[in-house]
Amino acid sequence: MQLNSSERAVNVAVSECPNYFRWIHEDLWPWRETGISREMVMSAKRHADFRLVIVDGRAYVEKYKGAFQSRDIFTQWGILQLLRRYPGKLPDLDLMFDCFDPPVISKEAFNGPAPPPPLFRYSANDSTHDIVFPDWSFWGWPEINIKPWEALSEELRGGNTRIRWGDREPYAYWKGNPNVAASRKDLLKCNVSDKHDWNARIYIQNWQREQDDGFKHSDLASQCHHRYKIYIEGYAWSVSEKYILTCDSLTLLVKPIYYDFFSRSLMPLKHYWPVKDEDKCRSIKHAVEWGNTHQEEAQAIGKAGSRFILNELKMDYVYDYMFHLLSEYSKLLKFKPTVPKGAVEISSESMGCSAEGLGKQFMDDSRVKGPALLEACTMPPPYDPASLHSFLQSKHNGINQVDAWEREYWQSKK
Repeated sequence: MQLNSSERAVNVAVSECPNYFRWIHEDLWPWRETGISREMVMSAKRHADFRLVIVDGRAYVEKYKGAFQSRDIFTQWGILQLLRRYPGKLPDLDLMFDCFDPPVISKEAFNGPAPPPPLFRYSANDSTHDIVFPDWSFWGWPEINIKPWEALSEELRGGNTRIRWGDREPYAYWKGNPNVAASRKDLLKCNVSDKHDWNARIYIQNWQREQDDGFKHSDLASQCHHRYKIYIEGYAWSVSEKYILTCDSLTLLVKPIYYDFFSRSLMPLKHYWPVKDEDKCRSIKHAVEWGNTHQEEAQAIGKAGSRFILNELKMDYVYDYMFHLLSEYSKLLKFKPTVPKGAVEISSESMGCSAEGLGKQFMDDSRVKGPALLEACTMPPPYDPASLHSFLQSKHNGINQVDAWEREYWQSKK
C-alpha cells in the first residue's frame, strides 16, 4: 500500500523536545509514589478558578470563580486547540487550574507523608509545588492588544532587523506598570536624573490611557531600540519575559523569585545577564558599562536569548509541552475521570461564536486548522541527581562570575 504525503510525514522520526521539557518530571515528582486520587484533586478546589475534565477527547469545565480579565478563557481555548492538534491522543484527565499569579501550594505545608494537592497555574517557585503550564497569552491577550504568540513572535523577529545592535541606544530599557510590585517601584529609582545616570531609561506604561489611545505606543515589535532590556517580575513572574528576551538586546534579568514552564533552562551569561534585586541600579549601570566595552560578547548573549525563544518556544513546542505534561499527569491518576454534574462542555466552535472584538479575532488567528502531521516531540529523560546538580551549579557559577566582575568594577570607581 502506498502512503500519501501526510501519512509519510507522520512516519518521519520526530525530534527530541527542548531541554526544558525535563522539568515536567520534576514538577510531577511529588506524586510519583502515591499517584493522584480524586480526593487529592478536589482538595485543590479552594484555590482553583476552574476544573477541567477531558473524557474521550471532549473537554468539560466546572467554573468556580472569575479569573482576571480573560486568562481562564484563553487558557481553555489553548487546551481546545491542543485537542484539535492531537485528536484522540490526549488521555482522560481531571485537573484544577488557578489563573492567579503567585503560587499557593507551599512545600513547607506539605513536607510530611501526605502529598500536596495538584494545582496547575502559570508560575511557581522553589518553595512551592504548583504545576506550571503555558500561560494564556500564547493565544492572545485582548485586554492589552497582545497578539497570539505565533504571529507576534514573527513580528518580533522582524523587529530585530530594524535597528542593528551597534546602532541601538546604549542604555537599558524598561516599560511597564510599576504599581504591581515593590521591586518594580524600586526600579524607578534607576531612571536618569539630575543626580545620577544609571544607564537605564525607565518608562511607566499606563494601560488605561494606552487603551483609550488605541494602543499606539505599545507595539512590542517596535521596542527593540536599546542594546539592553530589563526583565523584572510583577505580582509573580511576568508574561513580558518572552517578549523581552526576543529582542536580540542583552536581557538584564533582575534576580527572579518565580519561574514559568521554560525559564528554568535559561543560563546566565549564555541567554541573559543577571542583575541583583537588592542593588539593582548599580548592577544595571555595571551591566551596561560591561556590554558597551564588550560589545561582541554582549551581542552574542542577546542573540542567544533571542534564538532560545524563537527556536525552542515555537507554538509547536508549546503544544507539545502541554501534551506531554497532561499525558504524564494523567498517568498518575488513580481513578477514572468522569464528567462532573456542574461541568459544561466547551468546544472551539462554541467559544469562538460567543467571543467578541479582539477576543474573537485572536481566537480566529490562533485556531489550529487541523491535526498535526507529525507526532509530538520525544520527551527527554528526567534529570539524574548528578546532572541536575551540575546544571544548577553552572547557573550559580555564572551569577557568581557577574557578582565578582561587578565588585571589581565598583572598587575601581572608589
